[in-house]
Amino acid sequence: MLRRHPHPMVIHFPIVFMIATAGFTVLYLLTEYKGFDTTAFHCLAGGLLFTPIAILTGFYTWWLNYMAKPNRPVNIKKRLSFLLYAVQVAAFVWRIIVPDILTCFGFVTVVYTALILSLAGMVTVIGWFGAMLTFRLKRIRPQENRLWSI
Repeated sequence: MLRRHPHPMVIHFPIVFMIATAGFTVLYLLTEYKGFDTTAFHCLAGGLLFTPIAILTGFYTWWLNYMAKPNRPVNIKKRLSFLLYAVQVAAFVWRIIVPDILTCFGFVTVVYTALILSLAGMVTVIGWFGAMLTFRLKRIRPQENRLWSI
């Protein structure tokens, strides 16, 4: 179980929390319903909690399954994971310092919203490259209509 399961199990938490953070932030901006804003903040906190666990289990899985040999998907995942965590920390701290950052729409609201939306984009790219390690794409015969197949 420890050979393959810990990372795939815990990685879903940061993915879901970051996509939910972005989604609830957008819902708040569209509706101004305070519950969406609160939920977005709680999801950000959840992602902040689980991302280091996902990173640590990712390094463990990389060491176990790939003998820690560098490869392109892992290098991309490592860089983006640390960037993801840095942006999470920055957004969380900023939100703690300025709790009403989304209520008075202005430049800081746009920047904060861009940071939050970038979190969803980053977990999507990290997840894509993780899937590339798990479900390798292979070329298929040229006479078929598709260029790539799972």
